[in-house]
Amino acid sequence: MLLAVLYCLLWSFQISTGHFPRACASSKNLMEKECCPPWKGDGSPCGQLSGRGSCQDILLSNAPSGPQFPFTGVDDRESWPSVFYNRTCQCSGNFMGFNCGNCKFGFSGPNCTERKFLVRRNIFDFSVSEKDKFLAYLNLAKHTISPDYVIPTGTYGQMNNGSTPMFNDISIYDLFVWTHYYVSRDTLLGGSEIWRDIDFAHEAPGFLPWHRLLLLLWEQEIQKLTEDENFTIPYWDWRDAENCDICTDEYMGGHHPANPNLLSPASFFSSWQIICSRLEEYNSRQALCNGTQEGPLLRNPGNHDKARTPRLPSSADVEFCLSLTQYESGSMDKTANFSFRNTLEGFASPLTGIADASQSSMHNALHMYMNGTMSQVQGSANDPIFLLHHAFVDSIFEQWLRRHRPLQEVYPEANAPIGHNRGSYMVPFIPLYRNGDFFVSSRDLGYDYSYLQDSDPDSFQDYIKPFLQQASRIWPWLLGAAVVGAVLTAMLAGLTSLLCRHKRKQLPEEQQPLLMEKEDYHSLLYQSHL
Repeated sequence: MLLAVLYCLLWSFQISTGHFPRACASSKNLMEKECCPPWKGDGSPCGQLSGRGSCQDILLSNAPSGPQFPFTGVDDRESWPSVFYNRTCQCSGNFMGFNCGNCKFGFSGPNCTERKFLVRRNIFDFSVSEKDKFLAYLNLAKHTISPDYVIPTGTYGQMNNGSTPMFNDISIYDLFVWTHYYVSRDTLLGGSEIWRDIDFAHEAPGFLPWHRLLLLLWEQEIQKLTEDENFTIPYWDWRDAENCDICTDEYMGGHHPANPNLLSPASFFSSWQIICSRLEEYNSRQALCNGTQEGPLLRNPGNHDKARTPRLPSSADVEFCLSLTQYESGSMDKTANFSFRNTLEGFASPLTGIADASQSSMHNALHMYMNGTMSQVQGSANDPIFLLHHAFVDSIFEQWLRRHRPLQEVYPEANAPIGHNRGSYMVPFIPLYRNGDFFVSSRDLGYDYSYLQDSDPDSFQDYIKPFLQQASRIWPWLLGAAVVGAVLTAMLAGLTSLLCRHKRKQLPEEQQPLLMEKEDYHSLLYQSHL
């Protein structure tokens, strides 16, 4: 009943945040390659009259990419977003958004001057009403058409270089499903030719910053849709899990009694239709996913390929990942060794840090374990467990950032796979965000995780821990130096005292002073103290 009431009450609030602004989807915008919509507050492009921003040329990074993608000028996602637009809104101060109408993450208020800080919590810490509200929000987003954003259903070339726009409406939830598909889809080379070894959000340094941004935008979307400014995505702590304990009708949906690949009819996720799951069909037609419904959500947790993924990640696996000091290494792709990113993503062993193409561990293990819609990269975001899973992955990323405190320069500036350099804009987001912008603590972006707050990782003790560890390695030398110093000091004091007594014995009695001068007294006192 609560779910139905919330659904009805919230239906009227249709505000969205996404990626291809509806206001920039006309042939005029595409042919002029400009996306600078007016801000409704003053009617000027980018809110320029109110000092929120201005329409400016896009400055692209010229840092070279790695050798993994041997083509140029064949994919709309190259040098994003220059194929579609070369002028967008550049926002000032704490303003953000495709028309500078929003606030940056971590800020709120009419002028974006008020600090905002939220805490993501474990879904099992939710009360019944909080959990039901979260599920209602998901369902509302699934069935609410975005008023602000559309998805392209063809490439820029198929749109005749912008003169024939090809866009469809999309629901708020499915907007993010499509985004995850589009960023990881294969390159269409024409005819029947495709290139599979490309991904602008996986298998490379941008994996963690890109998904961090996706969750922040999705969270912001729900906050606007529901007018619930305190909404946060919950996380699922899957460390040491023996089964999918959120796969119940009370939470994210249990098994169907007659078909283990489907969800229980008691869960309203059983009525959800998925999109963007037929990659081979799109490739054969040299087409993009157009948001058409493609069938029910599939999930059969635990009945996966156990040779590839023998178990779910353990606490020890997570701790090993966190111990790796290098964010990225080598070729900076899925063959990288001793890379925190590659190990957490699941392409390297959480026991050794060595890349292993025969195994799917850590982040990848959860996707494989679900054995259904979530197990295919392009369509995985159809399953709402995706959100809870990636929130916990993001929390591990946050732990690593706090433990190692890397400088911005630690994130690769050049030679990463295409789209993954520090200065590259993330596909397919408009407004524009660089990978390096999200290689910072979540606290700088206005959020934290409840279990990280409990451990207080930024305490003074943790801050000086590296220095204490270094001191522990050299303490024998420090102790030895202190002992030698004390012995030398004692010897010097004894020698000085002996010389002074010998000198006094040589003086005639009548020449010896009855009272010492002030300077002599302090000198003797100093020696005795030594």
